[in-house]
Amino acid sequence: MKVLLINGSPRKGGNTFLALGEVAKTLMKNGIETEIVQIGTKPVRGCIACGQCGERQLGCCVFDDDVCNRIIEKMVQADALVVGSPVYYGQPNGAVLSVVQRMFYAAGSKVKNKPAAAVCVCRRGGATAAFQTLNMAFEMMNMPVVTSQYWNIVYGRAEGEAALDSEGMQTMRTLGANMAWLLKKIHTGGNPDYPEREPWQPMHFIR
Repeated sequence: MKVLLINGSPRKGGNTFLALGEVAKTLMKNGIETEIVQIGTKPVRGCIACGQCGERQLGCCVFDDDVCNRIIEKMVQADALVVGSPVYYGQPNGAVLSVVQRMFYAAGSKVKNKPAAAVCVCRRGGATAAFQTLNMAFEMMNMPVVTSQYWNIVYGRAEGEAALDSEGMQTMRTLGANMAWLLKKIHTGGNPDYPEREPWQPMHFIR
């Protein structure tokens, strides 16, 4: 079993990467293979509604000059998806939204019915709106949305600050444990022996 994690931040080792990394570590502890792929800093096209992917039954986007089709190829081998994004103006990064929209439209069969989760990282506010925006795409593709103990949000501004959000990091670990549990149930069936929970570590916004 494998989970593909998309780092929707242009900052390779920033706070979004830290949040996804915490999910990935928990997945790997549970025997699930992971791969974090970054969208990078190169331009990403938006969908122009040309419809060529469907008319020509390409299974990928007709535009092959950015990261989108590379991610589609990786998604073929993945059993689940996590999309992480920083929050820009109360929304996910526009580049990662473009990737998700084109990937789902051009290659919907490669993601359909695979568990998915969104992760958002912000300085202060707007994360719930960005989180909802990403989740709406999963719901349209019949992808079971994997939850955690709270919305999948981590707070941090400067690089590395996300690691100081103890509750946010715990939320990422719980997300990873829940996704590992669901994947194992899908692949093996059996009794719903829920994953062991960490004692809750509440951390108030003002500290």
